[in-house]
Amino acid sequence: MRYKNQNIAVLGAGLSGSAAALLLRSEGAQVTVLDSAEGKNLLKSTIDNLRAQNVRVICGTAADEDSSTYHMAVLSPGIDPASRLLRNFSSRGIDIIGELELGWRSSEIPVIAVTGTNGKTTTTELLAQMLNACGQRTIACGNIGKPLSEVARENQPFDVLTVEVSSFQLETIRTFHPSVSLWLNFAPDHLDRYRSVSEYRAAKLRIFENQTNADVAVVNAIEKIPNIRPRTITFSAYANGGDFRVSEGAILYHDESVLRLADTKLRGLHNIENLMATLAVGMARGLSFGEMVPPLSAYEPRPHRCEFVREVNGVAYVNDSKATNLDAVDKALRAQTKPVILIAGGKDKGFSFDSLRSLVEAENIRRSWADAVESEIASSLADAVERAHSNAKPGEMVLFSPGTSSFDMFKSYADRGDQFRTLVRALPET
Repeated sequence: MRYKNQNIAVLGAGLSGSAAALLLRSEGAQVTVLDSAEGKNLLKSTIDNLRAQNVRVICGTAADEDSSTYHMAVLSPGIDPASRLLRNFSSRGIDIIGELELGWRSSEIPVIAVTGTNGKTTTTELLAQMLNACGQRTIACGNIGKPLSEVARENQPFDVLTVEVSSFQLETIRTFHPSVSLWLNFAPDHLDRYRSVSEYRAAKLRIFENQTNADVAVVNAIEKIPNIRPRTITFSAYANGGDFRVSEGAILYHDESVLRLADTKLRGLHNIENLMATLAVGMARGLSFGEMVPPLSAYEPRPHRCEFVREVNGVAYVNDSKATNLDAVDKALRAQTKPVILIAGGKDKGFSFDSLRSLVEAENIRRSWADAVESEIASSLADAVERAHSNAKPGEMVLFSPGTSSFDMFKSYADRGDQFRTLVRALPET
């Protein structure tokens, strides 16, 4: 066993950290999980399960000040590099890898890695549904679903792993080497963690770091990617320079029509790009367009992604709680055909909303908002929904697309979206 009798620390007791700890235990390591949160703020079931597997758990200040000797440490992606917990380990020169890297080292299955500021989850799910339907056994994992370390520990007979990867996960890779990488898009985000946009971008670009000319990179054609070794397949719904483009209601590969958009359940140019990217990966995996189209046409979008909730008095309510940055709001607004009342805001992530100013003042919205963008400050989500309900007119849309993280008032974007949906369903008809 690779880690037999090694004393290894896992930083973070969340989903990724727990998966890393259990994988290390299965490979013979002596494992300690450390988390800065006090024990009462961690899931008791998680701690109990770890301890049942003979994993030591240290919480709170004791974790930040732990001085034990370790062969190495595994970092959960949610741990801030500036945290006391991580500085305690890095200052002592302890070798630190990420949970993604650990899972990769413990698995011998080829990986499709999906990154981008927006659309990662939808595209990862599209790929998993399509590949499985076409006979290539896979699982959507990584930044969604099961952490890669959990998939590696379970050791199921997959042909390929479809792994959503975030910048946080890519920060700490060493040998992580996808046979197919996918770069969907890039926009400013996570400036509460990174010192600059360029630092955030550099973390994401590490997805290509270990690829060779025998691998494939599927890349958005309008992105300026530095020279990379893998063969590239490009796509864009906004320009005509890619291998995949859109024309007259269809996705084209070069000049061949391969998928009619009316046959799918996804809407908006951003989702067209998700479909293009999925087709490109399938092609890299040796699939024909004829095989790929039926499962892509059957795919239904997950909740919280421009999800239609209800129409009340002629006003449509749409839940786009998954929009956690401004680029996602931009794409949600551009996908709409009705005048929009936008509910936005949440945890400060370090960027301003100035970049959306020209969009929300565009002519189609300006005409319905009397040549100005009127804004109101709501004290809560319930207050915001009530204000939108009072102001919206028949034929308009209330779009909940926050553009920031949910952790100011909610457990997650899903919790935030669920609460919005509940509030909308409770609105009275008049």
